Amino acid sequence: MKLYLATGNKHKKKEMQEILPWVEIKIPADEGIEFDPVENGASFMENSLIKAHTLWEIVHAPVIADDSGLCVDALGGEPGIFTSRYAGADAPHGRADGKKIAQSEQNRLLIEQLNATNSKNRSCRYVCSIVLLFSPDRFFVAQETFEGELVESIEKQAGTGGFGYDPIVFLPEYGCTVAEISAEEKNKISHRGKAVRAISKLLKEE
Repeated sequence: MKLYLATGNKHKKKEMQEILPWVEIKIPADEGIEFDPVENGASFMENSLIKAHTLWEIVHAPVIADDSGLCVDALGGEPGIFTSRYAGADAPHGRADGKKIAQSEQNRLLIEQLNATNSKNRSCRYVCSIVLLFSPDRFFVAQETFEGELVESIEKQAGTGGFGYDPIVFLPEYGCTVAEISAEEKNKISHRGKAVRAISKLLKEE
């Protein structure tokens, strides 16, 4: 089965392919498709639906889309749906010019913003909302979480696996960061892994 993944992120494609090895995953760039939807939804689910519908209108084939991000409790759930655009306490929803900053800088600024609150609560979670869309009127949604804690300082970031904020998200039950666990283990317990497995049951019935 061929399934289009509504993203330009090759890391997401790799993770998705590892979780769904029996499905042929294609991202728009694989077929020279320009894909840059305006993600102006108010939730992870709304943004997933926007991406899924936008790509379906181009390929007219089954599409899977996800919107995910990191929510920090002491920051009121920020950066949330603005995770990829986060640019520090002064620009939590992204820079005015729309340019994204380096991930290493995002990691440092997020820890600094949390530390500035003097809160002892360092709990956070990744959230992933997955949409499996067969047609504009037929789709399924699964949303899952992956709990952790932000490390106390940028000096305590660790690991080279995963991507994004993984080096600064600590997993107490594992005694290490998300970036320090194997890809196989991450796929078992991550927000995306759990959401995709829920959706995969539907795919197997098609």
